[in-house]
Amino acid sequence: MSLLAFFGAPGPLELLIIALIILLLFGNRLPSVMRNLGRGIVEFKRGLSGTTEEENNNPTPPSSSPTSDSSKP
Repeated sequence: MSLLAFFGAPGPLELLIIALIILLLFGNRLPSVMRNLGRGIVEFKRGLSGTTEEENNNPTPPSSSPTSDSSKP
């Protein structure tokens, strides 16, 4: 039988204590981790939609002027 079967799942107070310990240990690295996580999510969504960064940064403007090929006889 497992040792965890005697203790059960951690309650809300235990989870809060664990979260505080993690915050104290990794607090200075947390902003960079969250920033990288956000960038990863954005890249994942771009991959799903099929667009690339170049397409997002350099959109091609619609051509409103007539071409010179259509004026030839």
